[in-house]
Amino acid sequence: PAELTFLEERTIGPELGQDSIDAGKIASIIAFVAVLVFMVMSYGLFGVFANIALLVNVGLIFGLLSMIGATLTLPGIAGIVLTIGMAVDANVLVFERIREELKTAKGPARAIDLGYEKALSAIIDANITTFITAVILFVMGSGPVRGFSITLGLGILTSVFTAIFVTRLLIVMWFERRRPKTIEV
Repeated sequence: PAELTFLEERTIGPELGQDSIDAGKIASIIAFVAVLVFMVMSYGLFGVFANIALLVNVGLIFGLLSMIGATLTLPGIAGIVLTIGMAVDANVLVFERIREELKTAKGPARAIDLGYEKALSAIIDANITTFITAVILFVMGSGPVRGFSITLGLGILTSVFTAIFVTRLLIVMWFERRRPKTIEV
């Protein structure tokens, strides 16, 4: 028999998985804070409204995951991090449309209405294609891929809801109370 010489030996224990989950949590928190800061710096008060909607979005995701009895794993955390980044995308589309409408000398109320109206099709298109991808990942994948697809799919649904309804509700409530002659987006 041939002699066996060990050049290297490694043992993988459960701590490695916990380290990855902890790193995923830290990445989630850093991404969340970075998105919050970016939105406020880019859009001012409207960014604050988007941040409130983002907090509602994350709360809805965790609520839905709890409701279906899902276990949060590393791929699930990755899905939530991706959702955090994608959730503000719809608000960015709306706010940029509002900026464009304000440049055409329409009043602020009309600019807000047109901003949401004109951005809606782009928001729906972008999120439907991502949701289709999440469904395909769920159907074709197994284990961790399914966990990722579930959090991604739920995140898409909640982010569309919060971007279209929650952010708009906050902006309309603010606008009704303040009645500004001009708005800064």
